[in-house]
Amino acid sequence: MYLIGDKVVHPMHGAGIIEEITEERLGGKTNRYYVFRMPVCGLTLKLPVENCAAIGIRTLYTISQIEEVLGHIPLLEVEMTANWNRRYRENMERIKSGELIKVAQVIKGLMWRDKQRGLSNGERKMLHSAKQILLSEIVLVCDTPYADAEKHLNQTMMIGVNNA
Repeated sequence: MYLIGDKVVHPMHGAGIIEEITEERLGGKTNRYYVFRMPVCGLTLKLPVENCAAIGIRTLYTISQIEEVLGHIPLLEVEMTANWNRRYRENMERIKSGELIKVAQVIKGLMWRDKQRGLSNGERKMLHSAKQILLSEIVLVCDTPYADAEKHLNQTMMIGVNNA
C-alpha cells in the first residue's frame, strides 16, 4: 500500500504523486482510491487501491536505474514491423509493460521511423505519450526541469537514430 506523498508510476500515464486516499461508494460498495497527480502535465486520476498491482502501478526507478536506461538508449536496436497495425500493437505492449527501457525502445523506433518516412497521427500521438511517460519519471527522480530533460532525451535518442 502506498501513502500520501509517495511517488509512483502509472504504466500508461507516467510518474506522479499520491496526493490523497479517498473512499467512494459505487454500486453499493465502498472502495478506496489513490488520488494520483502528475506534476508535469497536471493530470489527476483516481486509482483503485485494490487494483494497483493489476494496473501495473510501481515505485519510481532510482537515479542509477534512470542513468542506466539513458546510457543504454544509443545501443537499443530499432525493430519496426512494416505492418502498421502490428507495429502499433507491439509498441503499445511495450508501453503497457511499464519498463522504461521498453518505453525508450518505442520512442527510439518511432523517432527513427519519423526521420525515415514520417509518422501517422496515431503513431505521432504514441510517440508523444511514450515521451511523456519517460520524461515524467526522469523529472521526478532527477529533480530536473522538464525542458532540460526533454532536450537531453531528444539528443540521446538522436545519437542512436543517426546511427541506425
